[in-house]
Amino acid sequence: MRRAFMTSVRTFLGYPYPLGATWMGNGVNFAIFSEHATGVELCLFDNIEDTEENIRIPVTEQTNQVWHVFLPDARPGQLYGFRVSGPYDPERGLRFNGSKLLLDPYAKAIAGEVSWADEMFGYVVGDKKEDLAQDFRDDAWGVPNSLVIDTAFDWQGDRRPGIPLHDSVIYELHVKGFSKLWPDVPEKLRGTYAALGTPATIDYFKKLGVTAIELLPVHAHIDDKALVDRGLTNYWGYNTIGFFAPHAQYSSSEQMGEQVSEFKSMVRSLHAAGIEVILDVVYNHTGEGNHLGPTLCFRGVDNAAFYRLLADNPRFYLDYTGTGNTVDTLNPRTLQLVMDSLRYWVGEMHVDGFRFDLAPALARDGTGVNKFHAFFKVIEQDPVLSQVKLIAEPWDVGDGGYQVGNFPAPFSEWNGKYRDTVRSFWKGDEGRIGEMGYRLTGSPDLYRHNGRRPYASINFVTAHDGFTLNDLVSYNEKHNEANGDGNKDGDNNNLSWNCGVEGPTDDAPINALRDRQRRNFLTTLFLSQGVPMLIAGDEWGRTQNGNNNAYCQDNEISWFNWERDEKQNQFLEFTRRLIQLRKDHPVFRRPKFFQGRRIRGSEIRDVMWFNPGGNQMSEEEWASPFVRCVGMLLSGDTSDVLTFEGEPVRDDTFLLLINAHYEPIPFVLPGQENLEWQLILDTMDANGFLREPKKFASGDDVDLGGRAVCLLQLVSGAQAQAREESWKKRPVEFPPVSAEEERARGK
Repeated sequence: MRRAFMTSVRTFLGYPYPLGATWMGNGVNFAIFSEHATGVELCLFDNIEDTEENIRIPVTEQTNQVWHVFLPDARPGQLYGFRVSGPYDPERGLRFNGSKLLLDPYAKAIAGEVSWADEMFGYVVGDKKEDLAQDFRDDAWGVPNSLVIDTAFDWQGDRRPGIPLHDSVIYELHVKGFSKLWPDVPEKLRGTYAALGTPATIDYFKKLGVTAIELLPVHAHIDDKALVDRGLTNYWGYNTIGFFAPHAQYSSSEQMGEQVSEFKSMVRSLHAAGIEVILDVVYNHTGEGNHLGPTLCFRGVDNAAFYRLLADNPRFYLDYTGTGNTVDTLNPRTLQLVMDSLRYWVGEMHVDGFRFDLAPALARDGTGVNKFHAFFKVIEQDPVLSQVKLIAEPWDVGDGGYQVGNFPAPFSEWNGKYRDTVRSFWKGDEGRIGEMGYRLTGSPDLYRHNGRRPYASINFVTAHDGFTLNDLVSYNEKHNEANGDGNKDGDNNNLSWNCGVEGPTDDAPINALRDRQRRNFLTTLFLSQGVPMLIAGDEWGRTQNGNNNAYCQDNEISWFNWERDEKQNQFLEFTRRLIQLRKDHPVFRRPKFFQGRRIRGSEIRDVMWFNPGGNQMSEEEWASPFVRCVGMLLSGDTSDVLTFEGEPVRDDTFLLLINAHYEPIPFVLPGQENLEWQLILDTMDANGFLREPKKFASGDDVDLGGRAVCLLQLVSGAQAQAREESWKKRPVEFPPVSAEEERARGK
């Protein structure tokens, strides 16, 4: 291809801010940070099939280590990349290579994919010196291009739903896998951002009752060469190469920038339905791997600035992530990159929050994980970021990396202790009753000490990483053979129980037990204080055939099969009713911790614990390794934490009975003789919710089945009457919804 002369393009000095390629209305400003570079070239391409630049422009102006140039004749749709020159000296942490075309770290859209070959590496692959010998071959033919976009978009008055975190129900899903096989979505849209904004999808979300979808990574990412060589992909997407660009392969359009507007359209449609969008973001590492990884972006722009390097041998990387590298948030320019990206997704893309993958890696300094790290300080003082939902995955793979309960406000956390305790309890392990008490009440042992609330705990039993709920009760061991690693990948400690047979079975009693265990898990999840997170597909029993690490399975193992049988539909209806029960009763989603103190004018406390004899639990019983059964009474008087128009809000009083013994236990209902209870949910029943609730009086026995949950509702007595009087003053929907918000939701 003929290369145009540099003189065919007009250039001005440009501006050092904003970073990236910015359409100014009268041209495009290009700005890229590199502290240690000796030269930068801007490379322009006509189309994605170009294997050679049409124009290569030296960027000569530099301000505060930012190289910049303005092109008055450039327009949105322009493909570009950078070549950055400087020393190639890995032993000093410098890996510049002007032969390699680089993505813009601030690219708002990326076109094309990596065509893996030795040229994508900055060193001579196979050389006996490993990465010390520089590779001078050009790689423009096989790497993606950055793309200039016009950020203008008609948001049509979009408003964020603004749902309080304690009222949220989070639904974790993969953009592609969720709708790839769904016949209710137009075929062209399946597996894309657009699919999530279709009427069928929104109707499904609304009927299920979730308030937010949490998307697995949608930042532009690459497929590892090792996976591609095995015919696999990095399906989950935890291999980021562009922190500002939505992944183009999830777009129903082509890759030339339409992915940006399609993502915005998806958000707009979901917001109109009152559904929030949370992104799973990976700022802890990039897709460039360790010292033997490719040179695609950050490594070639300024390796020593973007990555944590070993102090005594900067040829190698500090790795707190298990991926080969760790992004250096101690560097102010790299921290700026992360914060600029977060603000972009909130301001330009209108997302409602973030879940931070391996979050401790972002807050490490020379002393370990530091809760006073600049990463936390910058977010806490930021008027935009401090107001969105911030969720940490509170562990990484470094020393001291398990930080559950240690993140500062305003962060909430994936509560790994909740997952492990609930799994262990229902598996039947000894000595779990005391910790179950903490997990059911929002984990005050983890979050109350630093002033956080129950909604700091994101409760989950399953997530994308690990078994599905169906597989949790169907397999004792992982079955990851399809991943090609000899079943060595994935976690071996799943706290799962197959109920007697490994995998699918025709044994009716075992299948009945599995179904009951699934009902037990979800009942526990949705009736616990804190914020429930449901992984997509668990609401009806999706399986991955025992694969607990399906990160590379872009196929039917991960894609949803929407052809549900009668039993799956029955379980879906049970899940819907559980979520609705939580929504209808604020006692299950309190914004403050229980105090354990008496309600005014009553012998009832806001939370009370009972043994099967109807007596309050003793210290000895809480500490006993053999106790697996307890009753939890939740008082409907929530006036200490909830008010409406200055008046206290009172709810129903409930009694939750849980039994992880394999044998049934008669449970004596506590309270005075004038109290009447109604059994509304029993996981021994195939439907979960009883078609005809059963009435009981205080002192009666309730037959609590083996490995089962019962939920009783107080229907008459002193507290029930007080609740009825206050309920008349209560609005139809809580919290109250304005007329404008109703219109935005399309009601």
